[in-house]
Amino acid sequence: MTSLKVFVIARILVLIPTILLLVTLVFFVMRVMPGDPVIAIVGMKAPPERILELKKALGLVDEAGNPIPLPIQYLNYLARLFQGDFGRSLIWGKRPVLVEIMEHLPATIELAISGFLVSIVLGVLLGSIGGWKGGKANSAVKVYSAVTYALFIPWIGMLFQLLFAVWLGILPVGGRIDTGLEPPTITGLYTLDSIISGRWDSFISAVQHLILPSLTLGLVISGVFSRVTRTSVEEVVRQDFIVAARARGIPEYKVMLHALKNAFIPILTMMGLQLALLMTGAILTETTFSWPGMGTFLLERIEYRDYTTVQGTVVFFAIIVSVVNLLVDILYAYIDPRIRY
Repeated sequence: MTSLKVFVIARILVLIPTILLLVTLVFFVMRVMPGDPVIAIVGMKAPPERILELKKALGLVDEAGNPIPLPIQYLNYLARLFQGDFGRSLIWGKRPVLVEIMEHLPATIELAISGFLVSIVLGVLLGSIGGWKGGKANSAVKVYSAVTYALFIPWIGMLFQLLFAVWLGILPVGGRIDTGLEPPTITGLYTLDSIISGRWDSFISAVQHLILPSLTLGLVISGVFSRVTRTSVEEVVRQDFIVAARARGIPEYKVMLHALKNAFIPILTMMGLQLALLMTGAILTETTFSWPGMGTFLLERIEYRDYTTVQGTVVFFAIIVSVVNLLVDILYAYIDPRIRY
């Protein structure tokens, strides 16, 4: 059996070409898209000096105005990327893209974590009940899994807005916090920053604004977890050690907890695999609830034709997803040593 240290090193070595492939794909896709990105930004009537300035900023021409070959552009982009330079915005004063990403990333992280927790609670709880009880409970969970997974996030989000914000008036329709209640910036997560600074009015407002977006995102993803949990628990329940535990008169809840522990490995794997869906769902959720995170930021820059910001943001997303999947693989191998074979 391979040691955990060797397994981690091997996974890191596999991660490097994976990230390089993703970066390469994004780079060339952005450049083979029809149309001139510079003309799309400034328009047909822009002065030639302005067009030349933007082409230099994009790395399309050298200082003399001569076109740079595409392979050289690619190598230059990789060199800047390895130095942590994701480019500079062509719209907002040439600010570094990474700085702008970090300004919006905490909002997306807060929403993603909240939605993830909702999906785990709903998915694991309902899946465990369905797999343990069987019969009608099992059938009900199957229907729940199919329906929630097929839900369109903007549609269910607007239904929640209509019900809880418009008709009942108990939750805000959008945004991240009430105006004037923003807590001091410590981590960028409003709920956590409110607790650290003792701003309980800010904490209540942040939680109220977080409920509907996280419920929308978590509800859709919970369908996947409920299905995996139900199937895994069903398989474990049929094992001999569960029958033996029941025969010895061990309390049912203890047997169920033991069964869930053994069924947790496939659930953990699915958590990592669902990260990309979680980030995609967060983007759709943000636009529905006017949540000022990465999704809203990316769509805004697409509308403004901010070429370098769009490219840098997509590459950043790809790197984050790859790294988190690596961490899940390592955790998986730690829990189940058989994975290292």
